Amino acid sequence: MPQDHSAPQGASTFAPLSPDLMTGLADLAVRVGLNLQPGQDLVMTTPLGALPLARAITEAAYRAGAGIVTPLISDSAMTLARYQHAQAASFDRAPDWLYGGMAQAFEAGAARLAIVGDDPMLLAGQDAARVSRANRANAQAYRPALAAISGFAINWSIIACPTPDWAGRIFPDLAPEAALARLSDAIRLTARLDKADPIAAWAAHNAHLAARCAMLNDARFDALRFQGPGTDLRVGLAEGHFWQGGASQAQNGVRCNPNIPTEEVFTTPHATRVDGHVRATKPLSHQGSLIEEIEMRFEGGRAVSARAARGEDVLREVLATDDGAARLGEVALVPHSSPVSQSGLLFFNTLFDENAASHIAMGQCYASCLQGGETLSKDEIAARGGNSSLIHVDWMIGSDAMDVDGLDSAGVAHPLMRKGEWIAT
Repeated sequence: MPQDHSAPQGASTFAPLSPDLMTGLADLAVRVGLNLQPGQDLVMTTPLGALPLARAITEAAYRAGAGIVTPLISDSAMTLARYQHAQAASFDRAPDWLYGGMAQAFEAGAARLAIVGDDPMLLAGQDAARVSRANRANAQAYRPALAAISGFAINWSIIACPTPDWAGRIFPDLAPEAALARLSDAIRLTARLDKADPIAAWAAHNAHLAARCAMLNDARFDALRFQGPGTDLRVGLAEGHFWQGGASQAQNGVRCNPNIPTEEVFTTPHATRVDGHVRATKPLSHQGSLIEEIEMRFEGGRAVSARAARGEDVLREVLATDDGAARLGEVALVPHSSPVSQSGLLFFNTLFDENAASHIAMGQCYASCLQGGETLSKDEIAARGGNSSLIHVDWMIGSDAMDVDGLDSAGVAHPLMRKGEWIAT
Protein backbone atom coordinates (compact mmCIF):
# COMPACT_ATOMS: atom_id res chain seq x y z
CA MET A 1 0.00 0.00 0.00
CA PRO A 2 1.47 3.42 -0.95
CA GLN A 3 2.27 5.80 1.85
CA ASP A 4 0.52 9.18 2.01
CA HIS A 5 3.20 11.88 2.25
CA SER A 6 0.79 14.78 1.72
CA ALA A 7 0.72 17.66 4.17
CA PRO A 8 -1.80 17.50 7.03
CA GLN A 9 -5.28 18.47 5.87
CA GLY A 10 -5.72 22.21 5.83
CA ALA A 11 -2.02 22.97 6.36
CA SER A 12 -1.25 25.29 3.45
CA THR A 13 2.43 25.61 2.63
CA PHE A 14 4.19 27.73 0.06
CA ALA A 15 5.38 26.07 -3.12
CA PRO A 16 9.16 26.41 -3.60
CA LEU A 17 8.85 26.96 -7.33
CA SER A 18 11.93 27.07 -9.49
CA PRO A 19 12.59 30.66 -10.66
CA ASP A 20 12.17 29.75 -14.33
CA LEU A 21 8.80 28.07 -13.75
CA MET A 22 7.51 30.96 -11.63
CA THR A 23 8.67 33.53 -14.18
CA GLY A 24 7.29 31.50 -17.06
CA LEU A 25 3.86 31.04 -15.47
CA ALA A 26 3.66 34.72 -14.51
CA ASP A 27 4.59 35.78 -18.04
CA LEU A 28 1.99 33.40 -19.53
CA ALA A 29 -0.70 34.60 -17.16
CA VAL A 30 -0.20 38.28 -17.99
CA ARG A 31 0.75 38.14 -21.68
CA VAL A 32 -1.13 35.07 -23.00
CA GLY A 33 -3.84 34.28 -20.46
CA LEU A 34 -5.07 37.80 -19.78
CA ASN A 35 -3.32 39.91 -22.40
CA LEU A 36 -3.55 42.58 -19.71
CA GLN A 37 -3.91 46.08 -21.11
CA PRO A 38 -2.08 49.23 -19.92
CA GLY A 39 -4.06 50.91 -17.17
CA GLN A 40 -6.39 47.93 -16.71
CA ASP A 41 -7.20 46.80 -13.17
CA LEU A 42 -6.93 43.15 -12.20
CA VAL A 43 -8.90 41.12 -9.66
CA MET A 44 -6.92 37.98 -8.76
CA THR A 45 -7.95 35.08 -6.53
CA THR A 46 -5.30 32.72 -5.17
CA PRO A 47 -4.91 30.01 -2.55
CA LEU A 48 -2.37 30.81 0.16
CA GLY A 49 -0.10 28.01 -1.07
CA ALA A 50 0.28 29.77 -4.44
CA LEU A 51 1.26 33.12 -2.92
CA PRO A 52 4.78 33.14 -4.47
CA LEU A 53 3.25 32.83 -7.95
CA ALA A 54 0.62 35.46 -7.12
CA ARG A 55 3.41 37.84 -6.15
CA ALA A 56 5.27 37.13 -9.40
CA ILE A 57 2.09 37.71 -11.42
CA THR A 58 1.44 40.96 -9.57
CA GLU A 59 4.92 42.20 -10.43
CA ALA A 60 4.55 41.12 -14.05
CA ALA A 61 1.15 42.84 -14.22
CA TYR A 62 2.49 46.13 -12.94
CA ARG A 63 5.47 45.91 -15.31
CA ALA A 64 2.91 45.48 -18.12
CA GLY A 65 1.20 48.71 -17.04
CA ALA A 66 -1.63 47.39 -14.84
CA GLY A 67 -3.77 49.88 -12.96
CA ILE A 68 -4.55 48.30 -9.57
CA VAL A 69 -4.00 44.59 -8.81
CA THR A 70 -6.36 43.39 -6.07
CA PRO A 71 -5.55 39.94 -4.65
CA LEU A 72 -8.16 37.87 -2.80
CA ILE A 73 -6.43 35.10 -0.82
CA SER A 74 -8.06 31.93 0.49
CA ASP A 75 -6.62 29.56 3.10
CA SER A 76 -7.53 25.89 3.37
CA ALA A 77 -7.31 25.84 7.18
CA MET A 78 -9.80 28.70 7.40
CA THR A 79 -12.07 26.95 4.90
CA LEU A 80 -12.06 23.79 6.99
CA ALA A 81 -12.74 25.77 10.16
CA ARG A 82 -16.05 26.89 8.71
CA TYR A 83 -17.23 23.36 7.92
CA GLN A 84 -16.14 22.10 11.31
CA HIS A 85 -17.38 24.89 13.56
CA ALA A 86 -19.74 27.34 11.82
CA GLN A 87 -23.44 27.64 12.65
CA ALA A 88 -25.61 25.43 10.47
CA ALA A 89 -27.67 28.35 9.13
CA SER A 90 -24.55 30.06 7.76
CA PHE A 91 -24.22 27.51 4.96
CA ASP A 92 -27.19 29.04 3.17
CA ARG A 93 -25.47 32.43 3.04
CA ALA A 94 -22.59 33.92 1.05
CA PRO A 95 -20.66 37.23 1.17
CA ASP A 96 -22.87 39.07 -1.30
CA TRP A 97 -20.94 42.29 -0.67
CA LEU A 98 -17.72 40.68 -1.88
CA TYR A 99 -19.19 39.20 -5.04
CA GLY A 100 -21.10 42.41 -5.66
CA GLY A 101 -17.81 44.30 -5.48
CA MET A 102 -16.26 41.92 -7.99
CA ALA A 103 -19.18 42.47 -10.34
CA GLN A 104 -18.69 46.23 -10.04
CA ALA A 105 -14.99 45.84 -10.80
CA PHE A 106 -15.77 43.85 -13.95
CA GLU A 107 -18.39 46.38 -15.03
CA ALA A 108 -15.68 49.04 -14.67
CA GLY A 109 -13.36 47.06 -16.96
CA ALA A 110 -11.18 45.04 -14.59
CA ALA A 111 -9.69 41.75 -15.80
CA ARG A 112 -10.10 38.52 -13.80
CA LEU A 113 -7.44 35.92 -12.99
CA ALA A 114 -7.91 32.79 -10.90
CA ILE A 115 -4.90 30.83 -9.66
CA VAL A 116 -5.75 27.23 -8.77
CA GLY A 117 -3.62 24.97 -6.60
CA ASP A 118 -5.58 24.00 -3.49
CA ASP A 119 -5.89 20.37 -2.44
CA PRO A 120 -8.84 19.40 -4.68
CA MET A 121 -10.08 16.89 -2.10
CA LEU A 122 -9.89 19.29 0.83
CA LEU A 123 -13.58 18.91 1.68
CA ALA A 124 -13.75 15.14 1.16
CA GLY A 125 -14.32 14.46 4.84
CA GLN A 126 -16.86 17.20 5.41
CA ASP A 127 -20.65 17.00 5.48
CA ALA A 128 -21.72 16.71 1.83
CA ALA A 129 -25.01 18.54 2.44
CA ARG A 130 -23.18 21.52 3.94
CA VAL A 131 -20.75 21.59 1.05
CA SER A 132 -23.63 21.53 -1.42
CA ARG A 133 -25.54 24.27 0.43
CA ALA A 134 -22.49 26.52 0.64
CA ASN A 135 -21.71 26.06 -3.04
CA ARG A 136 -25.31 26.83 -3.98
CA ALA A 137 -25.28 30.01 -1.90
CA ASN A 138 -21.93 31.08 -3.35
CA ALA A 139 -23.14 30.39 -6.88
CA GLN A 140 -26.24 32.53 -6.36
CA ALA A 141 -24.24 35.41 -4.87
CA TYR A 142 -21.55 35.18 -7.54
CA ARG A 143 -23.99 35.11 -10.44
CA PRO A 144 -23.78 38.86 -11.31
CA ALA A 145 -19.98 38.62 -11.43
CA LEU A 146 -20.10 35.31 -13.30
CA ALA A 147 -22.26 36.92 -15.98
CA ALA A 148 -19.24 38.98 -17.06
CA ILE A 149 -17.26 35.76 -17.46
CA SER A 150 -19.87 33.45 -19.03
CA GLY A 151 -20.83 36.29 -21.38
CA PHE A 152 -17.13 36.98 -22.06
CA ALA A 153 -17.57 40.68 -21.34
CA ILE A 154 -14.03 40.92 -19.94
CA ASN A 155 -10.66 39.32 -20.50
CA TRP A 156 -10.17 36.57 -17.91
CA SER A 157 -8.03 33.52 -17.35
CA ILE A 158 -7.27 30.60 -15.05
CA ILE A 159 -3.76 29.31 -14.45
CA ALA A 160 -2.38 26.67 -12.09
CA CYS A 161 0.36 26.74 -9.48
CA PRO A 162 1.96 23.53 -8.21
CA THR A 163 1.56 23.32 -4.44
CA PRO A 164 2.58 20.66 -1.91
CA ASP A 165 -1.06 19.93 -0.95
CA TRP A 166 -2.12 19.36 -4.55
CA ALA A 167 1.02 17.40 -5.46
CA GLY A 168 0.55 15.13 -2.45
CA ARG A 169 -2.96 14.32 -3.63
CA ILE A 170 -1.83 13.34 -7.15
CA PHE A 171 1.33 11.49 -6.05
CA PRO A 172 0.56 10.05 -2.60
CA ASP A 173 3.32 7.45 -2.87
CA LEU A 174 6.10 10.02 -3.35
CA ALA A 175 7.98 12.13 -0.83
CA PRO A 176 6.73 15.76 -0.78
CA GLU A 177 9.72 17.17 -2.71
CA ALA A 178 9.47 14.50 -5.40
CA ALA A 179 5.69 14.92 -5.69
CA LEU A 180 6.02 18.68 -6.11
CA ALA A 181 8.73 18.20 -8.75
CA ARG A 182 6.50 15.79 -10.70
CA LEU A 183 3.55 18.19 -10.63
CA SER A 184 5.81 21.11 -11.60
CA ASP A 185 7.07 19.11 -14.60
CA ALA A 186 3.50 18.25 -15.63
CA ILE A 187 2.39 21.88 -15.46
CA ARG A 188 5.50 22.99 -17.34
CA LEU A 189 4.70 20.50 -20.13
CA THR A 190 0.96 21.20 -20.42
CA ALA A 191 1.53 24.98 -20.31
CA ARG A 192 4.09 24.64 -23.13
CA LEU A 193 6.83 26.13 -20.97
CA ASP A 194 9.08 23.32 -22.18
CA LYS A 195 9.29 25.06 -25.57
CA ALA A 196 12.17 27.36 -26.50
CA ASP A 197 9.72 30.23 -27.00
CA PRO A 198 6.50 29.53 -25.04
CA ILE A 199 4.78 32.70 -26.27
CA ALA A 200 5.37 31.70 -29.89
CA ALA A 201 4.30 28.13 -29.09
CA TRP A 202 1.01 29.44 -27.71
CA ALA A 203 0.48 31.57 -30.80
CA ALA A 204 0.89 28.48 -33.00
CA HIS A 205 -1.37 26.41 -30.75
CA ASN A 206 -4.05 29.10 -30.78
CA ALA A 207 -3.87 29.23 -34.58
CA HIS A 208 -4.37 25.46 -34.72
CA LEU A 209 -7.44 25.63 -32.46
CA ALA A 210 -8.79 28.59 -34.44
CA ALA A 211 -8.58 26.52 -37.63
CA ARG A 212 -10.62 23.75 -35.98
CA CYS A 213 -13.23 26.26 -34.86
CA ALA A 214 -13.43 27.79 -38.33
CA MET A 215 -14.04 24.36 -39.88
CA LEU A 216 -16.82 23.57 -37.40
CA ASN A 217 -18.40 27.01 -37.73
CA ASP A 218 -18.40 26.72 -41.51
CA ALA A 219 -19.98 23.26 -41.32
CA ARG A 220 -22.94 24.48 -39.19
CA PHE A 221 -23.71 20.98 -37.94
CA ASP A 222 -27.14 20.40 -36.43
CA ALA A 223 -25.86 17.86 -33.90
CA LEU A 224 -22.92 15.72 -32.80
CA ARG A 225 -22.98 11.98 -32.25
CA PHE A 226 -20.60 10.29 -29.82
CA GLN A 227 -20.10 6.52 -30.12
CA GLY A 228 -17.82 4.42 -27.96
CA PRO A 229 -17.88 1.80 -25.21
CA GLY A 230 -20.99 2.47 -23.12
CA THR A 231 -21.82 5.58 -25.17
CA ASP A 232 -24.23 6.37 -27.98
CA LEU A 233 -25.16 10.00 -27.49
CA ARG A 234 -26.69 12.53 -29.84
CA VAL A 235 -26.12 16.15 -28.79
CA GLY A 236 -28.19 18.70 -30.66
CA LEU A 237 -26.53 22.08 -31.03
CA ALA A 238 -28.13 25.39 -30.13
CA GLU A 239 -29.51 27.60 -32.88
CA GLY A 240 -26.81 30.00 -34.00
CA HIS A 241 -24.18 28.15 -31.98
CA PHE A 242 -20.58 29.30 -32.30
CA TRP A 243 -17.44 27.21 -31.71
CA GLN A 244 -14.61 28.68 -29.64
CA GLY A 245 -11.22 27.45 -28.52
CA GLY A 246 -7.86 28.81 -27.48
CA ALA A 247 -7.58 32.58 -27.65
CA SER A 248 -10.81 34.49 -28.15
CA GLN A 249 -11.76 38.15 -28.22
CA ALA A 250 -13.80 39.40 -25.29
CA GLN A 251 -16.47 42.05 -25.68
CA ASN A 252 -13.99 44.65 -24.43
CA GLY A 253 -11.89 43.97 -27.53
CA VAL A 254 -9.08 42.15 -25.72
CA ARG A 255 -7.99 38.78 -27.09
CA CYS A 256 -7.15 36.39 -24.25
CA ASN A 257 -6.76 32.70 -23.35
CA PRO A 258 -9.33 31.91 -20.64
CA ASN A 259 -7.68 28.60 -19.73
CA ILE A 260 -4.02 27.65 -19.44
CA PRO A 261 -3.68 24.84 -20.38
CA THR A 262 -6.34 24.39 -23.05
CA GLU A 263 -6.79 21.78 -25.79
CA GLU A 264 -10.54 22.02 -26.42
CA VAL A 265 -12.88 23.49 -28.95
CA PHE A 266 -16.34 23.94 -27.45
CA THR A 267 -19.82 25.23 -28.10
CA THR A 268 -23.36 25.40 -26.73
CA PRO A 269 -25.62 22.35 -27.02
CA HIS A 270 -29.39 22.64 -27.29
CA ALA A 271 -30.91 22.16 -23.84
CA THR A 272 -33.84 20.07 -25.13
CA ARG A 273 -32.16 18.08 -27.92
CA VAL A 274 -29.86 15.60 -26.21
CA ASP A 275 -30.73 11.90 -26.38
CA GLY A 276 -29.02 8.61 -25.69
CA HIS A 277 -26.67 7.15 -23.12
CA VAL A 278 -23.14 8.10 -22.15
CA ARG A 279 -20.42 6.73 -19.88
CA ALA A 280 -17.62 8.77 -18.28
CA THR A 281 -14.09 7.83 -19.24
CA LYS A 282 -12.37 9.56 -16.31
CA PRO A 283 -13.34 10.25 -12.69
CA LEU A 284 -14.84 13.62 -11.82
CA SER A 285 -13.42 15.51 -8.86
CA HIS A 286 -16.17 17.76 -7.53
CA GLN A 287 -16.53 19.65 -4.25
CA GLY A 288 -14.05 17.41 -2.48
CA SER A 289 -15.59 14.17 -3.73
CA LEU A 290 -14.43 11.79 -6.42
CA ILE A 291 -17.29 10.61 -8.66
CA GLU A 292 -16.33 7.52 -10.65
CA GLU A 293 -17.85 5.58 -13.56
CA ILE A 294 -20.68 8.00 -14.25
CA GLU A 295 -23.42 6.73 -16.55
CA MET A 296 -26.33 8.89 -17.71
CA ARG A 297 -29.28 8.52 -20.05
CA PHE A 298 -30.80 11.59 -21.69
CA GLU A 299 -34.26 12.09 -23.14
CA GLY A 300 -35.37 15.38 -24.63
CA GLY A 301 -32.27 17.07 -23.27
CA ARG A 302 -32.71 16.05 -19.62
CA ALA A 303 -30.72 13.42 -17.75
CA VAL A 304 -33.51 10.98 -16.82
CA SER A 305 -31.22 8.48 -15.11
CA ALA A 306 -27.80 8.79 -13.56
CA ARG A 307 -25.58 6.44 -11.63
CA ALA A 308 -21.98 6.25 -10.47
CA ALA A 309 -19.89 3.48 -8.94
CA ARG A 310 -18.61 5.97 -6.36
CA GLY A 311 -19.97 9.35 -5.29
CA GLU A 312 -23.46 8.79 -6.67
CA ASP A 313 -25.00 10.77 -3.79
CA VAL A 314 -22.88 13.79 -4.73
CA LEU A 315 -23.82 13.38 -8.40
CA ARG A 316 -27.50 13.41 -7.49
CA GLU A 317 -26.98 16.55 -5.41
CA VAL A 318 -25.40 18.22 -8.45
CA LEU A 319 -28.26 17.27 -10.75
CA ALA A 320 -30.82 18.51 -8.22
CA THR A 321 -29.27 21.96 -7.86
CA ASP A 322 -31.94 23.61 -10.01
CA ASP A 323 -34.08 23.01 -13.11
CA GLY A 324 -31.16 23.43 -15.50
CA ALA A 325 -28.62 21.27 -13.65
CA ALA A 326 -29.75 18.06 -15.38
CA ARG A 327 -29.29 19.54 -18.86
CA LEU A 328 -26.14 20.30 -20.85
CA GLY A 329 -24.52 23.71 -21.09
CA GLU A 330 -21.38 22.79 -23.03
CA VAL A 331 -19.99 20.18 -25.39
CA ALA A 332 -16.25 20.11 -26.16
CA LEU A 333 -13.95 18.13 -28.43
CA VAL A 334 -10.42 17.26 -27.29
CA PRO A 335 -8.00 14.85 -29.02
CA HIS A 336 -6.73 11.88 -27.02
CA SER A 337 -3.18 12.91 -27.97
CA SER A 338 -3.38 16.17 -25.99
CA PRO A 339 -0.43 16.79 -23.63
CA VAL A 340 -2.74 16.54 -20.61
CA SER A 341 -4.02 13.15 -21.75
CA GLN A 342 -0.56 11.87 -22.57
CA SER A 343 0.68 12.76 -19.08
CA GLY A 344 -1.42 9.85 -17.87
CA LEU A 345 -2.33 11.79 -14.71
CA LEU A 346 -5.61 12.47 -13.00
CA PHE A 347 -5.11 16.04 -11.76
CA PHE A 348 -8.32 16.13 -9.67
CA ASN A 349 -8.81 19.56 -11.23
CA THR A 350 -11.19 20.41 -14.07
CA LEU A 351 -8.79 22.95 -15.60
CA PHE A 352 -6.52 20.04 -16.49
CA ASP A 353 -8.74 16.97 -16.60
CA GLU A 354 -11.23 18.48 -19.06
CA ASN A 355 -8.31 19.01 -21.45
CA ALA A 356 -7.50 15.32 -21.43
CA ALA A 357 -10.69 14.21 -23.19
CA SER A 358 -13.78 15.33 -25.05
CA HIS A 359 -16.37 16.32 -22.47
CA ILE A 360 -19.82 17.61 -21.72
CA ALA A 361 -20.91 19.96 -18.94
CA MET A 362 -24.08 19.94 -16.91
CA GLY A 363 -25.64 23.33 -16.27
CA GLN A 364 -24.98 26.87 -17.42
CA CYS A 365 -24.18 27.57 -21.06
CA TYR A 366 -21.75 30.19 -22.34
CA ALA A 367 -23.61 33.03 -24.07
CA SER A 368 -20.38 33.76 -25.94
CA CYS A 369 -20.90 30.49 -27.83
CA LEU A 370 -24.03 31.89 -29.47
CA GLN A 371 -23.79 34.26 -32.41
CA GLY A 372 -24.52 37.73 -31.08
CA GLY A 373 -24.72 36.25 -27.60
CA GLU A 374 -23.44 39.41 -25.94
CA THR A 375 -26.65 41.22 -26.90
CA LEU A 376 -29.14 38.44 -26.14
CA SER A 377 -31.47 38.50 -23.15
CA LYS A 378 -31.91 35.42 -20.95
CA ASP A 379 -35.17 34.64 -22.72
CA GLU A 380 -33.52 34.96 -26.14
CA ILE A 381 -30.68 32.65 -25.07
CA ALA A 382 -33.24 30.11 -23.86
CA ALA A 383 -35.19 30.41 -27.12
CA ARG A 384 -32.08 29.37 -29.03
CA GLY A 385 -31.61 26.37 -26.76
CA GLY A 386 -29.07 27.77 -24.30
CA ASN A 387 -29.33 26.33 -20.80
CA SER A 388 -29.43 28.26 -17.53
CA SER A 389 -28.24 26.98 -14.16
CA LEU A 390 -26.27 27.90 -11.05
CA ILE A 391 -23.73 25.18 -11.88
CA HIS A 392 -21.35 24.32 -14.69
CA VAL A 393 -19.81 20.88 -14.12
CA ASP A 394 -17.62 19.30 -16.81
CA TRP A 395 -17.12 15.55 -17.03
CA MET A 396 -15.04 13.58 -19.47
CA ILE A 397 -16.48 11.20 -22.05
CA GLY A 398 -13.70 10.99 -24.68
CA SER A 399 -11.09 8.27 -25.10
CA ASP A 400 -8.95 6.51 -27.68
CA ALA A 401 -12.04 4.42 -28.48
CA MET A 402 -14.46 7.31 -29.10
CA ASP A 403 -15.79 8.25 -32.54
CA VAL A 404 -17.48 11.61 -33.15
CA ASP A 405 -19.60 12.58 -36.16
CA GLY A 406 -21.11 15.91 -37.10
CA LEU A 407 -24.72 15.53 -38.25
CA ASP A 408 -26.06 17.97 -40.82
CA SER A 409 -29.66 19.19 -40.96
CA ALA A 410 -30.60 16.15 -43.08
CA GLY A 411 -29.10 13.78 -40.51
CA VAL A 412 -26.14 12.84 -42.70
CA ALA A 413 -23.06 11.95 -40.64
CA HIS A 414 -19.71 13.61 -41.34
CA PRO A 415 -16.72 12.02 -39.54
CA LEU A 416 -14.89 14.39 -37.19
CA MET A 417 -12.92 12.14 -34.84
CA ARG A 418 -11.95 8.49 -34.99
CA LYS A 419 -10.50 6.64 -32.01
CA GLY A 420 -10.25 9.93 -30.18
CA GLU A 421 -8.27 11.78 -32.85
CA TRP A 422 -9.25 14.43 -35.39
CA ILE A 423 -9.49 13.05 -38.89
CA ALA A 424 -7.67 14.83 -41.72
CA THR A 425 -9.66 17.77 -43.06
